[in-house]
Amino acid sequence: MERGFTFGIALMAIALTGCVRSAPAAPATSPRAQITVAAAADLHFAFTDIARLFERQTGHTVTLVFGSTGQLAQQIENGAPYDLLAAANIQYVRALADNGLIVPDSIALYARGRIVLAVNKQAGIRAVRLEDLTQAEIRRVAIANPDHAPYGAVAKQALEAAGVWEAVQSKLVLGENVRQTLQFVQTGDAPVGIVALSVASVPEIDYTLIDDRLHQPLDQALGVVATSKNKEIAAAFAAFINGDQGRPIMRQYGFLLPDEIPR
Repeated sequence: MERGFTFGIALMAIALTGCVRSAPAAPATSPRAQITVAAAADLHFAFTDIARLFERQTGHTVTLVFGSTGQLAQQIENGAPYDLLAAANIQYVRALADNGLIVPDSIALYARGRIVLAVNKQAGIRAVRLEDLTQAEIRRVAIANPDHAPYGAVAKQALEAAGVWEAVQSKLVLGENVRQTLQFVQTGDAPVGIVALSVASVPEIDYTLIDDRLHQPLDQALGVVATSKNKEIAAAFAAFINGDQGRPIMRQYGFLLPDEIPR
């Protein structure tokens, strides 16, 4: 599997090694274009599938750059040439729009995410509740960095709500994003971690869904970057994600869709 990355502007060439570029199977209905989508790391599997389908149907090329939402937002502030931002927290998109960096009327909610407690199958550890993380035999617990990764922020909230944050804090191993956090658990570098449901279905781990009442909702939104030279294609991809073909893929990876979110 692809490894999670920290994406700085100076590291764009490295970031693009995780891109999705597949040859279109059908002719484009308009001149072919390439868009670059900055996507939260929890979208890795879902957006890879959606981008490939979009490319086949339109002939356009979608380059996906995955990272923590906070770091991707900072890159946009610094002028990164993205066309679309798909964030793990709607607040980042709104803040960028307030600063003129996201087209305001392009902002759309596309999903609500969930978190799980993930355990490496070979670790010999049983952990199905957050309280189990206080066990002495569990020495490392992976979460995404709560300073810039929304999935890390809600992991911290859940640990605090469960009353175990202080006991677990010294055990924490911080991933730059939720995909790197998953990788820590997959490799056994941390036998247990809190990751996104959307990336948790991998052979190396077992997982238990965490009660979403323990943290703020992970309402995920997207928006077209104001400096994009391909706003029309970026908007088309955004509509595709929220459309009849993108929605089933998002649901397949465990996301709640906008009209399924409890009010």
